[in-house]
Amino acid sequence: MIAIIFAGNKRSVQWRSLISGFILLVFAGDVFAIDVVVLGLFRNKVMLKIDGKQRILKIGKASPEGVLLVSSNSDEAVLEIDGVRDRYRLGSHIGSSFKRDAQPEVSIYKDENGMFSVIGTINNFPVNFLVDTGASHIAMNRNEARRLGIDFRQFGKRGYARTANGIVKTWSVTLNKVQVGSVTLRNVKAFVNDSDSPHTILLGMSFLGQLDMKNDGGSLKLKKKF
Repeated sequence: MIAIIFAGNKRSVQWRSLISGFILLVFAGDVFAIDVVVLGLFRNKVMLKIDGKQRILKIGKASPEGVLLVSSNSDEAVLEIDGVRDRYRLGSHIGSSFKRDAQPEVSIYKDENGMFSVIGTINNFPVNFLVDTGASHIAMNRNEARRLGIDFRQFGKRGYARTANGIVKTWSVTLNKVQVGSVTLRNVKAFVNDSDSPHTILLGMSFLGQLDMKNDGGSLKLKKKF
């Protein structure tokens, strides 16, 4: 179960948009617990205290604990925690609970450009994913691969691919672990383009094809098959 509890909020002279809120999240079964205090709300930025550590998050960036800022202004913030998004406003007192499905599931929402994007991890490193059902594999550029510690030149298999920018050299690799929300897959095939594109890592069918997908227009639900 998950419980979300807001305590009283305060304003201060120094922080006009200051919000003091307490969020307690506890998952049964998977033993997931995190304490989040909302310290300040600003345009495209939020100040949080997560498990006692102060964090300043910008839109599209996740904290090391996995808290993602989706949007924010001086009145509210949309946070995503473990694949669940909710709005937090001044003076809100929210209480809700749910039970995790036995089958891991995550909902991905459209971004400001109308694309399905989500924060995930590759080999435990945080990454930005852009969902692309037209891509046969997860695809990334060489700079992202190096940041993730993927030695594609030594361990990858060389090939070529046709892109919008013409023919580029690629390297086929296997990712040890790919995670989006509560959905985790291992030994996932990927391509590394020996160029600076794509700018955002494409979440292709080597990952998506192993899941049940449901698109309701506003969100894309991914559910792990058993």
